[in-house]
Amino acid sequence: MRNRIKLLRSKFKKYGIDGYVIPKNDDFFTEYSKLNRLEVISNFSGSAGLAIILKNKNYLFTDGRYTIQSKIESGKNFKIYGFEKLINCSLFKNLTLGIDPKLFTYTQIKNYFLKYNKIKHIEKNLIDEIKKQKKHISMPFFSLDKNIVGESINSKLNKITKYLKKNKSDYIFISAPENVAWILNIRGRDGPNSPIPNSRLIISKSKKILLISNLKKCKQLLKNKIIKKDDFLDINSLPSKILHLKGKNFIIDDKSCSVFYENLIETKFKIVRREDPIYLLKAIKNKTEIKNMINAHILDGVALTKFLYWIKNINKKKITELEVAKKLENFRKLNKNFLYPSFDTIAGSGKNGAIVHYRAKKKNCRTINKKDILLCDSGGQYKYGTTDVTRTICFSEQKKNIKNIFTKVLKGHIAVASTDLNKIDTGKKIDKRARKFLNESNLDYAHGTGHGVGFFLNVHEGPQSITKINKVKIREGMILSNEPGYYKTNEYGIRIENLVYVKKIKKNLLFQNLTMAPIEKDLINFDLLTTDEKNYLLKYHLEVYSRISKYLNPNERRWLASFI
Repeated sequence: MRNRIKLLRSKFKKYGIDGYVIPKNDDFFTEYSKLNRLEVISNFSGSAGLAIILKNKNYLFTDGRYTIQSKIESGKNFKIYGFEKLINCSLFKNLTLGIDPKLFTYTQIKNYFLKYNKIKHIEKNLIDEIKKQKKHISMPFFSLDKNIVGESINSKLNKITKYLKKNKSDYIFISAPENVAWILNIRGRDGPNSPIPNSRLIISKSKKILLISNLKKCKQLLKNKIIKKDDFLDINSLPSKILHLKGKNFIIDDKSCSVFYENLIETKFKIVRREDPIYLLKAIKNKTEIKNMINAHILDGVALTKFLYWIKNINKKKITELEVAKKLENFRKLNKNFLYPSFDTIAGSGKNGAIVHYRAKKKNCRTINKKDILLCDSGGQYKYGTTDVTRTICFSEQKKNIKNIFTKVLKGHIAVASTDLNKIDTGKKIDKRARKFLNESNLDYAHGTGHGVGFFLNVHEGPQSITKINKVKIREGMILSNEPGYYKTNEYGIRIENLVYVKKIKKNLLFQNLTMAPIEKDLINFDLLTTDEKNYLLKYHLEVYSRISKYLNPNERRWLASFI
């Protein structure tokens, strides 16, 4: 790593810069990318981060999920700060910082750097010059039938053209590939754990589309006439083609449209900045998507329950965290509809459980001790649905204070699941319910309580989430995670996560559980639960049993019945 930093600094004079900025994201601004430029320069492997290499100092910025991990991976060579220190960054002043304009939005540059420093665009990515990125096999895009997604392309395009006319604009530039996937009912394999089709899309107010991507990836779509030849634009022909479009206004989303593309569009059109309306449209799942997600979670619940039974009752060997992740994946693979994990499994035992987004590697992998508690956060991509679930598991009687904290986390989890969404209708309000019982003991956790989840897409999506700041109204059809936790540095981590969807019964909006797997009863202090909370747990486990028991063997079934 130090050699790479030295190599990078040796380029500063050539480009006339005092430092270089390396974000985690690729040029599609996806959370999980096959590129690892940030890890190349900093050794930091988390999903959110940004490094700044100066002539004499190195900075790494990340969020509360990675406080411990970033110190372990990068602390020797980097000063580490929270993302909040990036806003109008004053840690250094009067410097010229080099950036790759394809990796930043104008809003980011303005908010982070322009108050005290200057920015210089460098077309070549300097990290790629130090270490060539591995070339990945180009996988073709594929289309999903209407009976899988529940809405036609034409219906979705009508919504966008209506939006364009309302905003008096000629075009919208869809720069986020997950939003292209939604509107064209297509998927790909460009994410390591997500069926993302790396592409961009231009939609005109007359419903004309231009899918911008690699021809190899789109051959199947063209062959099956999902898109016409005139609707496709090879990435290499982009600049001239955009400049030949007729019109005045172009809507872009400055959270996912890079400076590079904004500058290109601005050479001919007036830029109108708006949040891409597809984020909200995509977040509200239709009945078909919900039905498919329910089915995917039943399959996932079977795999997870088989795994939980195995690790609690059958496994007699000492196993490592890596072996845990592999065993769970093997249980998922027993179902033909399972495709691949929706993210790299987090299996943290003992002190590693306190690292919120811990990833076991050979060099840091622990063998699980009988006295440990194990935090296991995992998920799958299925035909057709996306899952994400966390269970905290014990293998021996735990101390009373650990059981008390687990129970307070559970009480917060139940409080979220039981929310009256007619009265408490934003993530910000719901988040308080999740933290209430921990906060009473002056305890808390440094991550959000829940994130939106895609339909056979990204495991994290917005605009809705359950956090201290999110004010997006929770609506029928939205899917979120419910995952309060607690982490004691160098000792243990606790998290309980289910996915839920918003259902309307008569006029009442409420959360319904998607995740179907038992919650560790051996960590609960039942004396701390109210009658209503005990009834919630009973009803939840009854539902789990009724949904998945027929897919279990007799021993697994008897064990699951013991939760009722």
